[in-house]
Amino acid sequence: MRNRTRILCSLTAAFSLLVCCSCGGRENREHRPTVNLNKVLTNAMSDTADLKGMERKIRNFMQEWQLKGVSLAVMRGDSLYYAKGFGWADQGKEEEMGPGHILRIASVSKLITATGIMLLQEQGKLSLQDKVFGPEGILKDSTYLQSITEKNYYRITVEDLLRHKGGLTTTGGDPMFSTRSIMANNHLKEAPDHKTLLRLVLRRKLGFVPGTSQSYSNLGYLLLSMIIEEVTGQSYEDWTQENILRPAGCRDMHIAHNYYKEKYKNEVRNYVPSNEPLYPEYNNSGRKVERCYGGNDITALSGAGAWVASPAELALFVASIDGRPEIPDILSQESIDAMTEYFDKDTFSFGWNDTNPAVGWTRSGTFSGTSALIKYFPDGECWIFVTNTSTWKGPSFSRITASLFSELRRGWGDKFPKQDLFHE
Repeated sequence: MRNRTRILCSLTAAFSLLVCCSCGGRENREHRPTVNLNKVLTNAMSDTADLKGMERKIRNFMQEWQLKGVSLAVMRGDSLYYAKGFGWADQGKEEEMGPGHILRIASVSKLITATGIMLLQEQGKLSLQDKVFGPEGILKDSTYLQSITEKNYYRITVEDLLRHKGGLTTTGGDPMFSTRSIMANNHLKEAPDHKTLLRLVLRRKLGFVPGTSQSYSNLGYLLLSMIIEEVTGQSYEDWTQENILRPAGCRDMHIAHNYYKEKYKNEVRNYVPSNEPLYPEYNNSGRKVERCYGGNDITALSGAGAWVASPAELALFVASIDGRPEIPDILSQESIDAMTEYFDKDTFSFGWNDTNPAVGWTRSGTFSGTSALIKYFPDGECWIFVTNTSTWKGPSFSRITASLFSELRRGWGDKFPKQDLFHE
């Protein structure tokens, strides 16, 4: 498995110059939208009598799961057939959900981060086989080296982090969602920044020898975000917007802030289940807050889970890394093949949860106040569904959403208008 990946990685590096110079590669922008999609798309643009039954199903689904608002985009063959919001973007302001609203996408963010790593490999700035720690590693700051007591940390590669095989586990709590206990245990008066957090976490024992098993790790994708910063000399958000998102045509994707008062102008309000009690603020202030607004340090998740986006722009991003010809890709075909190569159910793909060719590519994300799902089917159709409300099902809600997709495709898959909202 790893030998095949190494071959793909080598091909990616070898052909990167050729791809960059190709007039048919990422320099060709003629098929990309030239406008900010979130400013021009409206619900009315997806209105059609043929889909009224489907939309009733969606509203019934929202009622069943007590979702305040949802946004759905459907793309086929790199054309955006449908983009529409349902329910409330902000109920208190009586602001209805539209396709131009941006929502927290949680771990869907990891797909963006993985794309950034693949681009840096194409540019020759890193290799997936590079070591992460150690004197010759990418993150070789002396404070990290002084914290490491287990030599297996020096075996972690960039690829291990992409595949959740770095030996990082949540024994003792997920470091990205246990800020209060980390502060208390280390007598910190403020929430740790990334460098402080990593210094503290590196004292822990690994759960397994890197590369020998897997354990889903938000910390691993924070490390990939820090690697991007180390290699490029820019902030993760700035570099990703300039080199990944804007080249893909996505102009309105940002790192989320923690509190409602800090949200972006067209960002939705997030909601938790009505019976969920207030939660201690992540920074040990002693205050009780809505869990989705201050219960966790969302901004600190960075490339592991902090992006906000509209489903329409997410569809455009996916169209830019799917290998189809209609919209030029921002990565080489070799990189796309490496990201989507499927081995078995026990091996994560790069950025994607799963890329089983029999069922399609999947990327999900869930935390307090949101749930997001990208499902790219084998026939080239892509459904993206994001809510501004969390449910008691937690991460398993994505499976329920996937079942909804299957039902809607069976009933209305042939009734979408043959339009391309990317270019309306």
